[in-house]
Amino acid sequence: MKFNDHIEFIGADFLLENEAARRLYHEHAAVMPICDYHSHLDPLEIVNDVQFDNLTQLWLKGDHYKWRAMRCAGVAEQRITGNVSDRERFQAWAETVPDCLGNPLYHWTHLELREPLGINDVLLSAETAEEVWQTSQQRLATPQLSAQGILKRFNVRTICTTDDPTDSLADHQWHATSGAGPTMLPTFRADLVLKIEQPGFIDYLAKLEAASGLTIQRFDDLLAALYQRLEHFEEAGCCLSDHSLEKPVFVVPPAAHELDRILERRKGGEALSSDDAHGFTTAVLLWLGKEYARRGWVMQLHIGALRDLSQRGRREIGANSGFDAIGDTTYAEPLAALLDALDQEHQLPRTVLYNLNPRDNEMLAGLAGSFQGDGIPGKVQFGAAWWFNDQRDGMERQLTTQMQFGLLRHFVGMLTDSRSLLSFSRHDYFRRIFCQMLGAQMMRGELPRDVDRVGEMVRAVCYDNVQRYLFER
Repeated sequence: MKFNDHIEFIGADFLLENEAARRLYHEHAAVMPICDYHSHLDPLEIVNDVQFDNLTQLWLKGDHYKWRAMRCAGVAEQRITGNVSDRERFQAWAETVPDCLGNPLYHWTHLELREPLGINDVLLSAETAEEVWQTSQQRLATPQLSAQGILKRFNVRTICTTDDPTDSLADHQWHATSGAGPTMLPTFRADLVLKIEQPGFIDYLAKLEAASGLTIQRFDDLLAALYQRLEHFEEAGCCLSDHSLEKPVFVVPPAAHELDRILERRKGGEALSSDDAHGFTTAVLLWLGKEYARRGWVMQLHIGALRDLSQRGRREIGANSGFDAIGDTTYAEPLAALLDALDQEHQLPRTVLYNLNPRDNEMLAGLAGSFQGDGIPGKVQFGAAWWFNDQRDGMERQLTTQMQFGLLRHFVGMLTDSRSLLSFSRHDYFRRIFCQMLGAQMMRGELPRDVDRVGEMVRAVCYDNVQRYLFER
């Protein structure tokens, strides 16, 4: 078989199949900085400007995408999450990589080796593992590849971490005064207080009491404790919230005395009916939404994950370890009712809606379009392709829906949703896919063949829009 010798695997024009796409990417997308508005990075790694000893520490310690792939390849769990050396864990991943051909992990792995590690001419496998291990160790020992050095290499300007309301935010506060590295902002993730039916709810209330310094007996006490934590987060620069809603619910919130009774019963160890639990959740989320609107914060809703499906996996390894899937429940009506309840009182915050099931793309984009206004471009956003969808097909489907149901010009773009500093290469992956889609449309005559005009939209989606969306009040 004869191959085109001019096409290099993940070369400079990777995924860019025509001249318009190449110009859009190189002249407009590639030069833009990164604002990563949803990540799960450890703030302490950034504050301490950690120098990683090896690729396992940087790459594999919390990456459940790679863990899932290794399990699919038949790697023993001991080599994935067990008590083995960093070198052995890396070897297990290297052995798995050739089996990932066709999976986005194959692209991501080699993109991450190329930038920032500069390993351009090696395909990772069992045979090349030692070479990659030694080369990466040497380069990770340099100041240019410390935690903040990696962020600088990726041109990251802003990072938003994901933080529980009970967190002290001491790392964020110290970082803000240090003047080092990119801006690092907390995100208010109050999931545990919403899930009154979960086994850990009572223990979580005790943590919230300790963090706020308030005793929680009645529903108003709970809101007072949350208010105190919102104030604390705002002082640390927070401008975003985030909620994971496996399935959005909405019921007319119970009266205050009934909410007190629900909380009292739950604290007493009683199981609640679904109506009581949903009423409590709706009341808390509506109150939080109004607070976000009052403060000018952005509310993010991540919808549709089935988490920790393997009880054995959770018991033996822990939560968030790669045993998750896409839910298939319907939720258009309760989600619309939730947004409408806030909108009727002119207290709907800027909101980003993410769906895990791609079946829901058009529904969610159409719903987002029903709650625009207040002079805010793209006030309610159909969010970036998330989790199982943040690969080429998922991004193309999300972008196509965004084009057809909304205004692509005001889309706030890509994020990593990752625990690894190397995952900022996903911004580059997204930008290449985005430019290829637009370039193909230009070549077909569906968009003007004006690189500067279309390039201005590329710059907006890659960086400018999210900066305005987050920080312009």
